[in-house]
Amino acid sequence: MMMALDMFVFEIGTLPYQKLQQGLEWRFAQAERFGARPASQFIGVGTEKISLSGALHPDHGIGRWSEISTIRDMADAGDAYTLTSGAGEVMGDFFIRKLDINQDLFFIDGVARRGDFTLELERAA
Repeated sequence: MMMALDMFVFEIGTLPYQKLQQGLEWRFAQAERFGARPASQFIGVGTEKISLSGALHPDHGIGRWSEISTIRDMADAGDAYTLTSGAGEVMGDFFIRKLDINQDLFFIDGVARRGDFTLELERAA
């Protein structure tokens, strides 16, 4: 197991990602001051986003197109899902915000031999 989003497990046979990108933000309020730089005050933690991207090669046993449908169904539900690393670290609850899919090298029946995906998650409050 590389990672799990609730009961969905990322692994070679499902949606193997090759890149994980994490973005963290912290929020500050600013007040303008005459003759000086603005005064800043920390007001809390901002958004946390995780992006997973990878390639599918179903004819070589690397990923399955049906798993894209599973992720779409989870996103359609609009729920937050617990994200757990392969090492067992609970990373928090995340919404599925975006899924990009690219397909190429098609069989005669229109099924893609290869594809790329990018899944964007955002931490729930």
